[in-house]
Amino acid sequence: MGMQHDLYGNPVSSDAAALPYLNDFAEGFAACEMRVLRILDIAAQDPSPLVQTWCAALHLFAEDAQAAQQARPFLQRARTQLAQAHDREAQWLAAIEAWADGDTPLAAHRLEALVHHYPRDLAALKLAHYHAFNLGDSPAMLRMALNALPHCADIPYFHGMLAFAYEQCHLLGPAERAARHALQLRFKEPWAHHALAHVLLTEGRVDEGLAFMQGASGSWTGLNSFMQTHNWWHLALFLMEDARHDEALQLHDRQVWGVVPAYSQDQIGSISLLARLELEGVDVGQRWQQLSPYLLQRQHDHVLPFLDLQYLYGLARAGQWQAAQQLLASMQSHADAQVQPRLRTVWQDVCLPAARGLLAHAQGRYLQAAQLLGPLIARLVEIGGSHAQRDLFSQLYWSALRHSGQWTALQNLVQPWHNQQPQSKRLAAHMRRIYQGLGLPPSLAA
Repeated sequence: MGMQHDLYGNPVSSDAAALPYLNDFAEGFAACEMRVLRILDIAAQDPSPLVQTWCAALHLFAEDAQAAQQARPFLQRARTQLAQAHDREAQWLAAIEAWADGDTPLAAHRLEALVHHYPRDLAALKLAHYHAFNLGDSPAMLRMALNALPHCADIPYFHGMLAFAYEQCHLLGPAERAARHALQLRFKEPWAHHALAHVLLTEGRVDEGLAFMQGASGSWTGLNSFMQTHNWWHLALFLMEDARHDEALQLHDRQVWGVVPAYSQDQIGSISLLARLELEGVDVGQRWQQLSPYLLQRQHDHVLPFLDLQYLYGLARAGQWQAAQQLLASMQSHADAQVQPRLRTVWQDVCLPAARGLLAHAQGRYLQAAQLLGPLIARLVEIGGSHAQRDLFSQLYWSALRHSGQWTALQNLVQPWHNQQPQSKRLAAHMRRIYQGLGLPPSLAA
């Protein structure tokens, strides 16, 4: 095998015949496109470390209980070829092995080191962001992106990653500038669309957000199911802020649910949107029951606490009470078995009490739900997910406060959000209800 270089100039030890497939993975991963899967086509013929390691990574992205087992044969083949590998490929293998072993903090650390040495390795940066994001470490996302900036200024997908890192650190001005720069370089950059949607939603620019995402939606083709459904999910959130609930529900049925229903991210997108619609008084019919066969298969996944919490709530809302209790018991066993200190803390101290709070809310035990969820809201960043995604848990907490008559606490939480987002008809409706509960004029919400 001779030394090759990929489209970003990174060294690879695979034969030249593998280079188009490696390029499709490297660029396709950054672009959130389905062509990353092409590398699986050469896995049987090309034993080179990077081909095998990236095939393993694709299996781990399934985010299910079988993912690590399915990834291991690829990792084993990669290790047998390591003597011929470049240092970059050895670092890749070490990072993916840590991921397969369930040690995501170690995987994140190794990927950050890899990006430091090879700053134009966009696939490494994207995966490093994935792990830092799931660990609630947005400063690490920004640190890595800023270190790579002098080397990647010509790559539109890089600026989308930079934009999201800024946004997750609440640096909205730089986030918007980075996202718009990415779109100047290449308008079909769905991660930049996604980052800008976050900014516009956080700043309450509802009309602008709706118009932008509707205008961008025509370019959401050839994407992986997560990126496709997730950007439509963001568009649905803007519709909900505009109190267009019927349209949001239709978007759920057409674009958010059913693309790849067996996939974790498609499932939590549906759960999150259905829950939010119910909180606005929308009857979602039998949609929870349509989800439940897929959620019943998640009893022992425990890939990420952020995922487990939503599976649990979805099962409970579908009336699968026994299955929800079984999932909670399995989560407890998983938490007890954790030996990595950071992961043990988040499972034991954040995820499990939050799970009990979500189950209490789904069962209508609102006072208990409020008591359990309230102290955890500030710590939920530790379970992963974005600000917009974790807002579901805040909304469920607000619901628990409202149903248990804790109007003063609720006014103190919701009014500042309404102040920041005057275009939000959703928040205005909540404030009118709150002031009515407090015995104050609902017109104060105007």
